[in-house]
Amino acid sequence: MPRATTTMTVRLSGPLSDFVAANVGEHGAYENVSEYMRDLIRRDKERVEREALDRLKAELARAYAAPESSYQPLTAADVIARNQD
Repeated sequence: MPRATTTMTVRLSGPLSDFVAANVGEHGAYENVSEYMRDLIRRDKERVEREALDRLKAELARAYAAPESSYQPLTAADVIARNQD
């Protein structure tokens, strides 16, 4: 099933507009503004996902480094209740 396409309008002026124009067209890295915007959005999405993964890795590293005496037994219901807050 094909994904829906959303059309958006973005207004830029001054230095932002000049910057985009320098990156699009014959001498730029992108053929058109839409291609440039899609790439920026993809990169930002990847950054957000990478940061979330890094936070998870840090949390797991802290958990594994904690002394075993600090562990508390939890049931599945405990975990679900804790994550609903």
